[in-house]
Amino acid sequence: MRNRIEELRKEKGIKQEELALAVDVSRQTIGSLENGRYNPSIMLAFKIARYFNMSIEDIFIYEEDVENENK
Repeated sequence: MRNRIEELRKEKGIKQEELALAVDVSRQTIGSLENGRYNPSIMLAFKIARYFNMSIEDIFIYEEDVENENK
């Protein structure tokens, strides 16, 4: 799953720390989300979507596994 968190955060001119505080997680969690090392819980995804005033689908992009598409 990809996400647009870093792109959206930079557009708003906010730091990872600010977003982390707004959604009640650590800065490290935001960094891990941005780097694709961590997928959020549904509650965290909703908080992030609400923060950016967007739908979850507009921020988190589910990509089917390429192998599954070729079967």
